[in-house]
Amino acid sequence: MYNLSIVLEDSARKYPESEALVFAQHRITYAQLNAMSNQVANGLKKIGIRPGDKVALTCPNLPYFPVVYYGILKTGAVVVPLSVLLKGDEVAYHLQNSDAKAYFCFQGTPELPMGEYGHNGFKNAPDCDYFFMIMANPADSSPIEKTKTLGQLMSTQAPVFESHPTLESDTAIIIYTSGTTGRPKGAELTHSNMLINAFGATRDNLGYIRHKDNLLTILPLFHIFGQTVLMNGGILQGATLVLMARFDAAQAFELMEKENITVFAGVPTMYWALLHTDTSSFDMDKISKNLKTCVSGGASLPVAVLHEFEEKYNVEILEGYGMSEGSPVVTFNHRDLGRKPGSVGTPFFGVEVKLLDSEGIEVPVGKKGELCYKGHNVMKGYYKNPTETEKTLINGWLHSGDIAIKDEDGFYFIVDRTKDMIIRGGLNVYPREVERVMMKHEAISLVAVIGVPDEKMGEEVKAFVVLKPGIKADPDEIVAWTKAKIASYKYPRKVEIIEALPMSATGKILKKELRK
Repeated sequence: MYNLSIVLEDSARKYPESEALVFAQHRITYAQLNAMSNQVANGLKKIGIRPGDKVALTCPNLPYFPVVYYGILKTGAVVVPLSVLLKGDEVAYHLQNSDAKAYFCFQGTPELPMGEYGHNGFKNAPDCDYFFMIMANPADSSPIEKTKTLGQLMSTQAPVFESHPTLESDTAIIIYTSGTTGRPKGAELTHSNMLINAFGATRDNLGYIRHKDNLLTILPLFHIFGQTVLMNGGILQGATLVLMARFDAAQAFELMEKENITVFAGVPTMYWALLHTDTSSFDMDKISKNLKTCVSGGASLPVAVLHEFEEKYNVEILEGYGMSEGSPVVTFNHRDLGRKPGSVGTPFFGVEVKLLDSEGIEVPVGKKGELCYKGHNVMKGYYKNPTETEKTLINGWLHSGDIAIKDEDGFYFIVDRTKDMIIRGGLNVYPREVERVMMKHEAISLVAVIGVPDEKMGEEVKAFVVLKPGIKADPDEIVAWTKAKIASYKYPRKVEIIEALPMSATGKILKKELRK
């Protein structure tokens, strides 16, 4: 049987009494997690969910996410994880586009009423037959009339279920891309894609996660990074997932100390926030001694942030590269090969990587090209979207849209996104390169560079800058400083100082919001 749910079932057999999930006062063992997922599977089978059906899930990092996730997989159905930030019309689009038959949605909070948004979307998705509200207290009734809850679905179901055997090529997950151009596309990831990536990510790359490790699970589980590297990978190895529903730097340190965290994985903005947090009330010696692995992904980590974090907290950060379509890990700084700060490492186990120019010709060492890859991690395609699939998957190679350089040792360095590239007066400017230089300025804490329309140059370079606390800097001074550090066509002619940069739910800087 190749069903991805075996990661849970295997650990439940080996470590039934070990803690699988920790959240607030709740401590859930592997036996309990497996039993609850079996109840979900029985409930879904009872309402007619069959192998291959799609079931959507909106839920932050709460125990309910893996409970429902693995319950869906056990039936042979396909999980469609949705961002917790989607509003009604967006939910409706995802439900309709994925052909979801059922939808589980957390009730949310007064500040973010996910349940209300989710149900509004469900009402406008006529082909989705069932809606289940996930209540913070499973015993509570749904606040929306005539809607059932997850608790009601599970309450009369047996805690035993025989999982449906699937083929390795069967779809396990449909994960929606962020939709930088047009509407989001659903990448179909197979049971094989997800299982091999989880094995490789935890065993061969990300610090050799093992049973008894404690993983601080801040990365959203609806996102492929957190889903594969922390949830599937951690549960595969029988580790304990310490869940955080929403990132807060001070709370992260509190949990690191309290729960003896050994592995932390985050995106660059999280590392930046942890750097700028008052740690005087925490036992940082204990935290540093326990932490054996820190991992960064999702976007390039500024080298200045990496060095400052490592020096301040005495722990090494390993950086990798991945994307939804790659399940997600594509490259990583493998410990046995050494690492290079600023690099996303070398190809992941079983993955081939090459860099191509605009004509599809492989570029030599040290030259920029689009990063393309093939291997066990590559998606089946975009669900119901053969046109975009054919543009992205060419002769088995997935074209990432990311520009990279390979050095003489085979290490890859991400330069930028092809879509983010600025063409100023006919010359290519890569925002990531400009940002890397600007992050060295003593007053700059965070920066995002975009292209803005310009009558003379076509596009002009503009930087949005967040200053370090208590430090002042003048935009003209920053422009002059950068001009002295970088080629004349690359430096930003415009600098705007702002309080904070817009972020996605996964901690990525939203450049499309800056462009508005």
